[in-house]
Amino acid sequence: MAKPHIIVKDLTMAFGSFVLQRDLNFTVNQGDVFIIMGGSGCGKSTLLRHMIGLQRPAGGGVYYGDVSLWDAEPKEMERVIRRFGILYQSGALWSTMTLAENIGITLEAYTGLNASQIRDLASLKLALVGLAGFEDYYPSEISGGMRKRASIARAMALDPEILFFDEPSAGLDPISARLLDDLILELRESLGATIVVVTHELASIFTIGNNSVFLDAESQTMLASGDPRTLRAECANPIVCNFLTRGGGRDSGGASRESANERTRRS
Repeated sequence: MAKPHIIVKDLTMAFGSFVLQRDLNFTVNQGDVFIIMGGSGCGKSTLLRHMIGLQRPAGGGVYYGDVSLWDAEPKEMERVIRRFGILYQSGALWSTMTLAENIGITLEAYTGLNASQIRDLASLKLALVGLAGFEDYYPSEISGGMRKRASIARAMALDPEILFFDEPSAGLDPISARLLDDLILELRESLGATIVVVTHELASIFTIGNNSVFLDAESQTMLASGDPRTLRAECANPIVCNFLTRGGGRDSGGASRESANERTRRS
């Protein structure tokens, strides 16, 4: 039986008097690749910020085990957050640092390792994402897909239990996006990590996700949760159906059709 890793309970997201989302209730299980999905402006990235301790919710809570993140004492909250690895949408690599230095700065801040050990560990993390030999390259000297991989290597620096990715394939060409999806699945298998991904890309949603929540901007709440492939097949809510089939609907075969990217991944 799946063991809960993150529980979001009765969460309300608001900016002043403007409520973005209310009554969010869902569970991320250990080992999930959990997708936060929905249309533009529904609050996907805001929800991620609530989950990683960057923005306090207007109501409700986020629980890691028996710890309520936003009710915890500062030291306890820091202990929970130290279990996270985060990939921001922009990648957020320091342009004046090499890839090894970008990873090393985190290790230097939070471990007692010496310079040689930090260099070796940075090389290992880069190798895990397919960037062995690129330690001394600067972000400007590599492709967008490679920068995303380097950012994932940095997110993995402290061997986190949970990885959070905000629109990881944003700005990538279809081939690079597909390779990044493959990498996310490899990391889930090799590290045993739980992964939370904000995305609206259907190819990624159906390829990597085994659990999800769908946020709706108009109703200001979640409309569905569960395996996105199951949600597509059943399409109980027309808004969810429209999103997951890109307007095709079940009757036109949209629920059962696979995208070209999905077929390519399995070939």
